[in-house]
Amino acid sequence: MSDSTIRQTGGAAAPLSTSGELDLSEARDWIALLKPRVMSLVVFSGLVGLLVAPGHLHPVLAGTAILCIAIAAGAAGAINMWFDRDIDAVMRRTANRPIPAGRIRPRAALAFGVFLSVASVLLMGLSTNVVAAAALAGSIGFYVFVYTMWLKRRTPQNIVIGGAAGAFPPAIGWAAVTGSLSVEALVMFAIIFFWTPPHFWALSLYASGDYQRAGVPMLPVVSGAKETRRQIWLYSLLLVPITLLPVAIGMSGPAYGAAALVLGGFFLHYMWRVKRDVQDEAGVSRSNDAPARAAFRFSILYLFVLFTALAADKLVFGS
Repeated sequence: MSDSTIRQTGGAAAPLSTSGELDLSEARDWIALLKPRVMSLVVFSGLVGLLVAPGHLHPVLAGTAILCIAIAAGAAGAINMWFDRDIDAVMRRTANRPIPAGRIRPRAALAFGVFLSVASVLLMGLSTNVVAAAALAGSIGFYVFVYTMWLKRRTPQNIVIGGAAGAFPPAIGWAAVTGSLSVEALVMFAIIFFWTPPHFWALSLYASGDYQRAGVPMLPVVSGAKETRRQIWLYSLLLVPITLLPVAIGMSGPAYGAAALVLGGFFLHYMWRVKRDVQDEAGVSRSNDAPARAAFRFSILYLFVLFTALAADKLVFGS
């Protein structure tokens, strides 16, 4: 075989370099399977859970725990892409993902995800404790089996129930330090759990055409944009008081409380704009879903800053 050895991937051929190393485009495809943008938020919230937990974990073990959370999140994403390759192929925003685009074979992606899942759980158990490892395994299982394989294609409540998978990381970080899941860990879980519906439904408002083509029963497809906007507003109203629970239970102090109130005000402002967005007679947003797009983008920043405030309150003020 010539120096330009090739690897077959579902009908596509990706060249290897003369030294036998994968080229950069192929490496990017394998990284894309891990959903790195989603992973960044997962890793950050897991880090915050670890930082605010009482007790001490050696920096090497702490870094290993965060690495395990990152690997597990990526593994779940890879298995999700394997299972959803049929609907990804018909949705504009996902059609160029590595599997539907034919750059990575489905079975290779599945094996990759399963291997990383098992490795991350075993490494977490060996480096920290059984509780953290069990919580990590639970988060992978919930995302793969409950959300991806069961709920996503069956009910418009897929995001509400399935959102629990993305709420695990701070609790896992907490468990890695303490070896337990206390009320503080559950509060952090609850914040992300109630943040997920308004965050993801904002996206689904302007991506509803994609979901309709793929036959995914997202709330805008099943119940319409007006009901989706109403649900976004209701969950937003529930979320803001829940973000104040760390103060109520003595987990954090007034600095975090003030930050949560200010951020909550901005969050409600963005979600109120979504709620008040006007449709024409055909049900199409007259603003081209600009409020929903803005709310989706802000919701990501909101959670990052909120959890930064939670960690800062602990590290700076010792709350």
